[in-house]
Amino acid sequence: MIETTIGADITSITLDRPHRRNALTPDGLDALQAAVEECETSVICLHGAGPAFCAGADLDVVADLGREEAAAFAEQGQRVARAIAESPAVVIAAIDGAARGGGVELALACDLRVATPAATFAETGVRLGLFGAWGGTVRLPRVVGEGNAMDLALSGRTVDAETALRMGLVSRVTDDPTEVAREVAANDPAALERLQPLLRDRGTAAARERAEREAFADLVTRNADALRDR
Repeated sequence: MIETTIGADITSITLDRPHRRNALTPDGLDALQAAVEECETSVICLHGAGPAFCAGADLDVVADLGREEAAAFAEQGQRVARAIAESPAVVIAAIDGAARGGGVELALACDLRVATPAATFAETGVRLGLFGAWGGTVRLPRVVGEGNAMDLALSGRTVDAETALRMGLVSRVTDDPTEVAREVAANDPAALERLQPLLRDRGTAAARERAEREAFADLVTRNADALRDR
């Protein structure tokens, strides 16, 4: 489910569930968190296997959750996103293909988001009576601004890589996102380690995340039948 390749300066972490568009289960989230926290290189490059980056949460799992379980699943996703956001490594999302829902949220937790021309982005949860609850309501407005965040989250529309670049959702569009990882890794590791925390927004989002997962759990409970029948 999670494949890790360790190089001299870059650890590549691949979400490896292509038959499910790399949708994440609780076990997959645990494995991703462990891979990030065990990294000892200065740069992490996060990939998706196959034609998608990540479809987010596995909706087959979500549909069967009770209210408390839904809140716990949202908290787990938030915990993984925090592990990415707080990693001492520079974390780069190499987005090729579709990023949806929680896949966008995991990318938002990364330091850099680099897309290929084939990348597309959408917060589609609203179309299922849900929303992204892995820290997305906290991070999306910070990254793209409130107006763009409202547009993406409330419409559920899909945007291509060039639109994402104009919004600030990604920082570059390139045929090979790993080139950016190599560019960053070529710099002094000590400088990266000192600079990166200064650039990150370290303000606490705990209260907003708690409200986010409670609202998500309410919606899962309300829309369980529709999720099963989707």
